[in-house]
Amino acid sequence: MRSVFLSGVREQRRAFLGCGAGIVLAVLLECALWPTIRTMPDLNQLLAGYPESIRRLFDLQEFGSGTGFANAELFRALIPVLLLAFAISRGARAVAAGEQPGRPLTTGLVLVRAAALLVTLVALGAVLFLSVLAGSALFGLGIGLGGLGAATTVTVALAFEFGCLALAAGALTGRRRPAVRIATTCAGATYLLYAAGQVVDSLHPWQPLSPFEQMMGDGPLGGGFHTAQLALPLSALVFLVSALPVLAHRRVGVAH
Repeated sequence: MRSVFLSGVREQRRAFLGCGAGIVLAVLLECALWPTIRTMPDLNQLLAGYPESIRRLFDLQEFGSGTGFANAELFRALIPVLLLAFAISRGARAVAAGEQPGRPLTTGLVLVRAAALLVTLVALGAVLFLSVLAGSALFGLGIGLGGLGAATTVTVALAFEFGCLALAAGALTGRRRPAVRIATTCAGATYLLYAAGQVVDSLHPWQPLSPFEQMMGDGPLGGGFHTAQLALPLSALVFLVSALPVLAHRRVGVAH
């Protein structure tokens, strides 16, 4: 199992480097804009012109602070997209790739592959944390360590949840592309529920069911941890456990 785990991590190295580079570039480019944004004389007037729903969706009422700016530009937009794309693609591949074609996909093997995905996502979280920390120091955003740590953790948890969903979908379909489509569609639908809940009053009571509301509802940068965020790792565990009975009857390398 140790060799399977290390193999799973190695298989993700190219995607990891690409996603990591994207995170670093996105963070530093956005942080570099902050000095210009901060000194705009009519910033508050400009933000007041946006509809109330848009201001709530992107937390624009806090846009005039470094933390609010990073929330709107990074943690509510670019960063979740990058991590979700990585997690879904690698989760879907986890049940289709293997070193020994025809080998049964045992429970231990599946859990080890999920662990390899989690470790890689945590490493990307470290890249994110250090990039934002560096960008904050270089361009004066004033982002605190505690808030940044909480935001990084819940963003990684969100990505892992949909990565496990892609893994489970791959178990059910036996193919990688349908698994990617299923997980991507679910991510888009739950984000739409989160976004529409800001605008449509009748959808607001359903908003807490969206993983994006669980992640973004209080920030996430500067909001700290809250109970609803526990649903992210718990849902990932549910998806993973639900896939085990199906995977036990499949073999490595049979479907791609």
